[in-house]
Amino acid sequence: MKEKDTAAVRAVLERYVDATYRADVESLRSTFHPEALMAGYLGDELMVGTPEPFFSDLGGHPSMAESGAPYKAAIEDVHVAGRIASARVEESGFFEATSFVNYFHLLKAEGEWKIVSKAFQTV
Repeated sequence: MKEKDTAAVRAVLERYVDATYRADVESLRSTFHPEALMAGYLGDELMVGTPEPFFSDLGGHPSMAESGAPYKAAIEDVHVAGRIASARVEESGFFEATSFVNYFHLLKAEGEWKIVSKAFQTV
């Protein structure tokens, strides 16, 4: 069962990465729990709240896929314990120049894995 859940968590994160690259806000939103939190540092600026500003930002300009940005993401360190999971995703080339380290927490609710929190830091 753990291998199946690990694969399911990876699939959610792969959908997150693909939706981010394509600026597919509805698909991206579907990876998050409706009450998810997002916090971290964009440069020196601390941001704490919901993922809505992230969704708005992505939807506010041409996607990285359209602009040909050299976006890459690697899903690292996926850990599953029952109905909770954590993972690290490292991104580079975000809108050409920015790199991030992201830590995600996910819950399995009603048989489906959803992101409940994302902490991020530009690097």
